[in-house]
Amino acid sequence: MTQAIEIAHLNYQYPDTPRPALRDVSLSVASGEWVAIIGHNGSGKSTLAKNINGLLAPGSGTVTVGGELLTEESVWDIRAKVGIVFQNPDNQFVGATVADDVAFGLENRGMPRPEMIKRVDSALAAVNMTEFATREPARLSGGQKQRVAIAGIVAQTPDIIILDEATSMLDPAGRQEILSLIRELRAARPLTVVSITHDIDEAALADRIVLLNDGEIVETGTPAEIFRHGEELIDLGLDVPYAGRLKAALAQRGVAVPAAYLDAEGLVDYLWTLHSTM
Repeated sequence: MTQAIEIAHLNYQYPDTPRPALRDVSLSVASGEWVAIIGHNGSGKSTLAKNINGLLAPGSGTVTVGGELLTEESVWDIRAKVGIVFQNPDNQFVGATVADDVAFGLENRGMPRPEMIKRVDSALAAVNMTEFATREPARLSGGQKQRVAIAGIVAQTPDIIILDEATSMLDPAGRQEILSLIRELRAARPLTVVSITHDIDEAALADRIVLLNDGEIVETGTPAEIFRHGEELIDLGLDVPYAGRLKAALAQRGVAVPAAYLDAEGLVDYLWTLHSTM
């Protein structure tokens, strides 16, 4: 399987800070993979995201995206491959209308207007925001704003989308809306997703989880493998999904539970089936 992102021995330290934000980070993300990067506040998650698309320049180490080494000369090519959606979509809006905002990145690339209009229409349709094309972004709900931010990225057809705490300001319904949208986009075409999050339930949707602590990778694994370290996650300032905590409690009481990760709905279904056979 080809690699979308290759990070080797990456180090980064902000000016006038006593310790590095990232220390000897090495990580590979396969094309089409969804990787969630979790850790407590200040663990280096967002710093890592910004190093991937060149918003920050590594102190040492290398970042390779789609087979191209990130350098001062290649940074704009890299940014064409990597779209990033930030925590607060208001900080990304520059257009007077939703359609104008989605078109902004394409205009900067000098895309011919007929192609640009086609891309904007397609991106808005992909995020179910076509009817809001002429609205002012400021008048949208939080979930709708995040959809527009994602549409602006989708219109540029990147190979990789980074969600940098992109659901953290949304209510549970809005969060589920955005995560469902990401799943739909991945089903429609090959897309690599890197989700920077402290939301354990969001991380559980990923193919693989990377656990950061104080700028270093502590462990990588599937959701089931990572959530097995329940107490250790809590010690690192993270939570454990309710379904994971319930599974652990049931196992302590001698109830057979599957090793694979189950969300709350999956665990209910499993327990119902177990109950009906007893």
